[in-house]
Amino acid sequence: MKSLEKIIAAGESETLEFKKRFSSDVIDTAVAFANTRGGRIVIGMSNSGKADGQKFGKEVLRDYVNRIATATEPSVIAEVEKHTTPQGELLVLSVPEFPLKPTATRGRCFRRAGSTTRQMPPSEIAQMHLHSTGQSMDAVIVPGKCRDDLAMDLVRAYMRRSVMFGRRNFSEQEDAWHILRKLELVQSETEITRAAILLFGKNPQSPLTQAVVHAGRLRDKTNIMDSLIVDGSIIDQVERTVDFIKKNIHVRFEITGEPQRREIWDYPLPALREAVINAICHRDYGDVSDIQIKIFEDALQIWSPGYLPFNVSIEDLFDPEHSSQPRNKLIAQVFFDLGLIERYGSGIHRILDACRDSAIPKPLFENFSGGFRIKFTLSVLHSTQIGDKRNGTDRPVPLNVPLNVPLNVPLNVPLNVPLNVPLNEKILIIIRENPGIQRKTLSDRLNVTQKTMSRHVSELMQLSKIERRGSKKTGGYWIV
Repeated sequence: MKSLEKIIAAGESETLEFKKRFSSDVIDTAVAFANTRGGRIVIGMSNSGKADGQKFGKEVLRDYVNRIATATEPSVIAEVEKHTTPQGELLVLSVPEFPLKPTATRGRCFRRAGSTTRQMPPSEIAQMHLHSTGQSMDAVIVPGKCRDDLAMDLVRAYMRRSVMFGRRNFSEQEDAWHILRKLELVQSETEITRAAILLFGKNPQSPLTQAVVHAGRLRDKTNIMDSLIVDGSIIDQVERTVDFIKKNIHVRFEITGEPQRREIWDYPLPALREAVINAICHRDYGDVSDIQIKIFEDALQIWSPGYLPFNVSIEDLFDPEHSSQPRNKLIAQVFFDLGLIERYGSGIHRILDACRDSAIPKPLFENFSGGFRIKFTLSVLHSTQIGDKRNGTDRPVPLNVPLNVPLNVPLNVPLNVPLNVPLNEKILIIIRENPGIQRKTLSDRLNVTQKTMSRHVSELMQLSKIERRGSKKTGGYWIV
């Protein structure tokens, strides 16, 4: 064991806790260590890392070990050592990681999250037990489902695509149902796994209503500008979700001299796509929450239910050698076969590489509010404004706007609308996306006065480009 001084100097962490006295909190912490990576509890130590001047007899050492063992099920057996310091004696309880998880005390299970001990909800308890026995949450049998609930055309499409990517060598003659049995996605005609329903079900949201992506673009915390609930097969959800994000973030075009102009997005699309795939593939499908994507003016966050898998910390994500432990093994295998994910555990590094190449800040990765969140933010390059003296003006222009953009083009153009198109065309693009939009909202999005907007809208109506139908009372709409 490391010297006591080095242990204490490291401070409280996922594997170290200081306690002044032995109490039920010590037992809770011992259970949390056993359910996570193991750890040490130093008794007689204040939170600041100083000995509390106590003395411990031999019978106390035996008593503490027995109290932990009798209060836990299955029993947690700790090792104890006594150390003498100038400020007093300390007891170090070493708790090993338990092989068959979870263990509990007083009917409750705990695990470590950083330097804190937290109680585990029922879904996490079930997930931990399956994980410790080598099983997977997506291998759970869905009651009431049978072979008829699966779309075999989706299975055959998977077979063709996996062969195309070189991940499988299925033949055209192989039976789709046989493939499902081979992949352990089904066990019999009436034993259909959660993974099979999510991947190939005719109606995956029955009964798994939580298996959706709820995406939205927000001007602020309460003003939702656009939203979409993406349902259906989780394979199809990937592209449909990415399409919604693309529709709701800025893009500009750079003329490079090549046959095709270069698209520059607020955030690198490969990073966003990887984050979406991770959220859909690795979320906790036992949790009743849906995946939530929020697009703000200066940030984009993707939240999926369920903390990181057991024994994986945030720090582990950045270690290229860390072993991947997918929460949903069956889903992860199919996603790998389809080319949606590459080598297990490599997705985070692809996100980091794409953000670095696009000169935007490294995203924030964190366990947050019962789930895992990736938050992208715009760089100073995208958001800082400088004075621009083109044509004798001092108009502020974002640094990422090319110098050849005319000054009469509004700078905060609507999301996914090119900068270099006339105002009338921008209006048509927005109306096609949102036929019910009001003139005031149009003027706000395009950063022009309502008078200017009315003039351009009237011009489009006179040219028969657009038509307004419905009444103000019932909520009118535009026809392009």
